[in-house]
Order: sequence, then structure tokens, then C-alpha cells
Amino acid sequence: MTDWTTAQVQDRLESAADVFRALPGVKPQGHFNAWPEYVHSFADKVGQQPRMRRPLPGPRQITEAEEALLWLRWLERDDARIVWLRAERTPWKPICWEMGLSRTAATKRWQFGLAVITWRLHGRLPPARRSQRFVIENANSLSRTIVL
Repeated sequence: MTDWTTAQVQDRLESAADVFRALPGVKPQGHFNAWPEYVHSFADKVGQQPRMRRPLPGPRQITEAEEALLWLRWLERDDARIVWLRAERTPWKPICWEMGLSRTAATKRWQFGLAVITWRLHGRLPPARRSQRFVIENANSLSRTIVL
């Protein structure tokens, strides 16, 4: 993809959070269960609902998720935390409590973080002398000419 929008960046970050959530947990080395595996007979399984498991993410999904996670390096620490918490679909109230911000300030920082990532994916640095509002408003029109 060459023309990125903030919505596409948000979707990629949300899919990255889903991929990392679906991966099996990391266990310490030497952690095992000494009990033998219980083999269920047919009579045990009668009347039970089958356990459906989601398939593990494929290599391409993991690679895209790792790439999306690296995008957070372009942001300030707090902005990256807000963007990642929203990608994990965390409600705004816990985010505001954790960051010590109002809802509008947290939303603005989240939009600014997505805009900065979009600018960087287009190979451009957001202008330092312009306002956050300018960066957010022009993030989706980077393929067109922007008058700085």
C-alpha cells in the first residue's frame, strides 16, 4: 500500500492487537504438567458442546503485526500508549484515568498519533512548526499537494 489513510492505519493496528492476543502465551522454561492427559470416552462427550478454537495467526499476519508495532516508535511515549490501548479496544475511561487526561485531550492525542504514523508511512515528516490540528487535517490528503 502506498496511499495510507488514518482509517487504514487504525485498522492495521487493531488487527495487530488481535494477532498478538491470539498468539499462545509465553511460559517459563521447564514449566510442565506432571498429570497424564485425560482421554475422554464417547460416553463422556455425549451432551457436551464442541470446543471451537480460533486458528492461530499465519506468518503473514504476524509479520504485518510486527511491522505495525514498529510504527509506534515514531510517536511520543504517551501518544504511543494511547494509540495502542485504542488498538486493543480499551474503552476511553480507563485510558483517561491511566494517562491523566480528559476525554477530548486523549482523543486529540490519539488522532494526532494516527496522523503522525500516516505522515511517516508516506515518507514525510510532519512539520514541527505547524499545529497538531494541521497535521491531523492533512493526514488523509498526503498524496495530493499540501501547501506548507
